[in-house]
Amino acid sequence: MFRFDQLIRPDMTVRDVKQAHPETVAIFEQFQFRTVCDDCDIETVARRNGLNFMDVVDALNEAILRPGPKA
Repeated sequence: MFRFDQLIRPDMTVRDVKQAHPETVAIFEQFQFRTVCDDCDIETVARRNGLNFMDVVDALNEAILRPGPKA
């Protein structure tokens, strides 16, 4: 069972999310997050890229909640 406190939040760093959930790497690539930004939080990088940070967070959470084999 997945707990609410396990969801990805906008204040989490990209590197921490990638390490904890390798299945999110493709999502970060889709949103064109560069690896140089891995030490920044998701919200900051999304805003710098002109993205709605909640769209990014929603896509990341969908990826970790999706049933099936994990990367």
